[in-house]
Amino acid sequence: MPSPVFPRDRLFLIAGPCVAESDRLNFRVADALARLAERVPGGIVFKASFDKANRSNAGAFRGPGLHDGLEALDRVRARTGLPILTDVHEPPQCAEAAAVADVLQIPAFLCRQTDLLIAAGRTGRAVNVKKGQWLHPEGMRGAVDKVRAGNREATGAPRRRSREVAVTERGSFFGYGDLVVDMRSLPRMAAATGCPVVFDGTHSVQQPGRGKGGASGGVREMIVPLVLAAVAAGANGLFLETHPDPDNAPSDGPNMIPLKALPDLITRAVDVWAAVRAKRRSGRV
Repeated sequence: MPSPVFPRDRLFLIAGPCVAESDRLNFRVADALARLAERVPGGIVFKASFDKANRSNAGAFRGPGLHDGLEALDRVRARTGLPILTDVHEPPQCAEAAAVADVLQIPAFLCRQTDLLIAAGRTGRAVNVKKGQWLHPEGMRGAVDKVRAGNREATGAPRRRSREVAVTERGSFFGYGDLVVDMRSLPRMAAATGCPVVFDGTHSVQQPGRGKGGASGGVREMIVPLVLAAVAAGANGLFLETHPDPDNAPSDGPNMIPLKALPDLITRAVDVWAAVRAKRRSGRV
């Protein structure tokens, strides 16, 4: 039986640039992640979007598009051997993306889109569903059920044998232009869905609409404390967008972690994860 993309007993990492930019950039990030993978117990999944269909401004950079973007991601996998994750925004994209990607991701704004969730489940690929910024943790049960329904429709497999589904916490709207993270969401989503829970440490520090020209801003210095808190609170995995030069990245730069800072954060997160689970095994927490 193949190893799960989302192991429950080992901390895993989903990381990469916000959007697929160029082979040079993609390879630089992916090579660094491949070197880091031996320090992550559950492994690393490389992520990048072929299209950022939910940018704040109509003229903002969206990416290379479906065909070129998937070809670029396929080159990353061939070079590094890392599993690949990418977003899908419309049901027709799912089958084509699944031919390349190991994981299809449902963006937070689309977590209620029934046809999209079912189509992603039908592909048989692992699916990561991000929790909408307005949604309570238990509300993710419906999204997961839709993915599993699509998988059962395609395979006839009973629910307990359906393909992997993970759910991701990425913060909740707090007034206008800010997000807040309630760490109670992690165990609540796990209990409600029965899925591994991922914490998105970079989009959770986003400040929607508060950047230059109405683009999203971000509070990058809050990534580290939130990530360490989430691991201590029971996150099974982490989602972190990273870039060699976030301040000049074409998308989501203010809330990305610099590539050079990622190894230290992951080392600390793995240490916290190991310490918390050791205490749980001993009955001390």
